[in-house]
Amino acid sequence: MKRLKWVTIGALTLAILGLSGCGSNEDVKNASDSKSITLKFSVWETYEAPGMKEIAKAFEKENPSIHVEVEVTPWEQYWTKIEAAATGGTAPDIITMHSNESYRYMSNGALLNLDDLTKNGNIDLKNYKKGISDLYTYEGSLYAIPKDVSTVALWYNKALFDEADVSYPDDTWTWDTFLEAAKKLTNPEKGIYGYAASNNSQDGYNNFIFQNEGTKLNADRTKSTFNTKNTVEALQWYIDLATKEKVSPTSAQLSENDPAAMFQSGRVAMITHGSWMANQFKENEYTKENADIAVLPKGKTRAAQLNGLGYSISATTKHPDEAKKFLTFMASKKGNTIQAENGTAIPAYEGLAEEWVKSFPDFNAQAFVDEIDYGVLRPFNQATIKWETLETETLQEAFNGKVSVKDIAQDIQDGTDKIIKEAQ
Repeated sequence: MKRLKWVTIGALTLAILGLSGCGSNEDVKNASDSKSITLKFSVWETYEAPGMKEIAKAFEKENPSIHVEVEVTPWEQYWTKIEAAATGGTAPDIITMHSNESYRYMSNGALLNLDDLTKNGNIDLKNYKKGISDLYTYEGSLYAIPKDVSTVALWYNKALFDEADVSYPDDTWTWDTFLEAAKKLTNPEKGIYGYAASNNSQDGYNNFIFQNEGTKLNADRTKSTFNTKNTVEALQWYIDLATKEKVSPTSAQLSENDPAAMFQSGRVAMITHGSWMANQFKENEYTKENADIAVLPKGKTRAAQLNGLGYSISATTKHPDEAKKFLTFMASKKGNTIQAENGTAIPAYEGLAEEWVKSFPDFNAQAFVDEIDYGVLRPFNQATIKWETLETETLQEAFNGKVSVKDIAQDIQDGTDKIIKEAQ
């Protein structure tokens, strides 16, 4: 299998040294307490940082000789910083990993193999939501422990609904109900739109594709299925919300105004967005008072995109035993309970989602949890970032109203197949 080239020989050498320094499982359990060491733990979500620091403090209380320093880098700079650090052999000990990027880091030897933690019983993957660990498995080995799960639901503005005399969304809503409400909520004179249909797969159109029983990859994720009836039909319906129905800002408007920002300022009555936004909207005075959540409107079936983050260890860590000890704590029921109770994220650890819901009394956060049962794991393979970029760039012409999805679907499928083949 081909390897990506961004990790230097020096970094790979350090990675090998890091791996060779790994102790046995007994060493993990009995990491030396004879001297104090510091582990660096990278996260990108500002609103999750307090929760991660709380987990670190709980770990430090049980392990006073190990200090955990939580480093927060905004998403816009996070991967550039991590890549540079990995290339230079200075990556943080613990890296919060995203499925968008996992293959690159796994395939380049930048992450520590964690098979020993699962084989000897320190961590049991049966405790976590099925499918999330697949996002962090490479050539049969595990490189990240599931951290959380996320779904995408319908955020809506109660004040705008009340003003337009529209009933709040619930689980009886269909695509037709949704469109009818969006039309009533749209007020061009006031610059208010019913919904924001952005060129975004995770927060937007993937969910509608799945609800229409469409797919983007075949079962073994080796071929694109983009140019199929259900996928094209759903995507065109979604784009038509802006180009035909006029219930959404144009693509040009959304390129200058983030849907979440428009929602927070009362210019959009509904957006589809993730469970990870709950903390941000909780901290915003306007959305805390006016926003709420419902499950996505039903298409041919119920569906919502499912994703999850993971905890990884850098292959160049100087403290592999201590890093594994901390990761094991974070992955434990205790660590996940802390994550749930402080509202950091929906834990990937089964049975703790309700604790996360309780941390958002102002919102119907249960909607996100309800969707987990019918969540569709985000389409992924070794070339996800490349073909998703091709897809987004090619679809822009359709979002601009210049072509139909049908006109460009085969180009996207052929281009995706070429990218996947080149990555194999």
